[in-house]
Amino acid sequence: MTDSSVVMAQILATEMTNWWEEVNESTQWQDGIFFALCGAYALVSAIALVQLVRIQMRVPEYGWTTQKVFHLMNFVVNGVRAVLFGFHHQVFLVHPKALCWILLDLPGLLFFSAYTLLARSLPTDKLRITYISVNVAVYLAQVVIWVCIWVNDNSTVELVGKIFMSVVSFIAALGFLLYGGRLFIMLRRFPIESKGRRKKLHEVGSVTAICFTCFLIRCIVVGVSAFDRDLTLDVLDHPVLNLIYYMVVEVLPSALVLFILRKLPPKRVSAQYHPIQ
Repeated sequence: MTDSSVVMAQILATEMTNWWEEVNESTQWQDGIFFALCGAYALVSAIALVQLVRIQMRVPEYGWTTQKVFHLMNFVVNGVRAVLFGFHHQVFLVHPKALCWILLDLPGLLFFSAYTLLARSLPTDKLRITYISVNVAVYLAQVVIWVCIWVNDNSTVELVGKIFMSVVSFIAALGFLLYGGRLFIMLRRFPIESKGRRKKLHEVGSVTAICFTCFLIRCIVVGVSAFDRDLTLDVLDHPVLNLIYYMVVEVLPSALVLFILRKLPPKRVSAQYHPIQ
């Protein structure tokens, strides 16, 4: 590399650093980015609600199926995120701090429950029991962390809370890799001449890849942010980081999965479309 190339790289790095600091310190950029996130989440939430209504109109005689619950949880998760980012000033600065943690962590837990619900819908009784057990354990542990923060807010408890969320995301990523990958391999063993079989194979593979990727990224970013203050999420002065993070791990995955699963159930319900027991 020539001297001129080195100088240009240094100038570019300096300009990027200055731009990053200028954006982070600008209230106009902060408001613009967080309101953009609010709009993105509101759009995904509206799409999930429309799809839920369409499914209900198609099969009104059946109760809360897995498909309906999944779309309802998407509507709730994205709707809550939209409200939180719409009132970001009040949310990020709310006191006591434990209440801020609850407001910001609860949608992430609901996101975890919504997307692991896709694995729970597989025709395996053991997997359904695992889904319920893991979710109960995760919520109980998170409540304990919230109580500890409420009673004694310190850096150690906050570190434990972030590491816990990172571990939960890793469990979700691993679950999709194992169970989604197993289902994908199982489907590939059967003849795929039919259009429906090919479409199902593509659907399972796409959803598994999307969910595995978004939870793995969440695991890495949250884990790193626990030890690096420059990568702290859910604060006013890191708007660009929040924009990239939430678009990659929640907004885009939600939109893609809703698009992939957009097909309505048949009017005469097939054997694979079961209400939740």
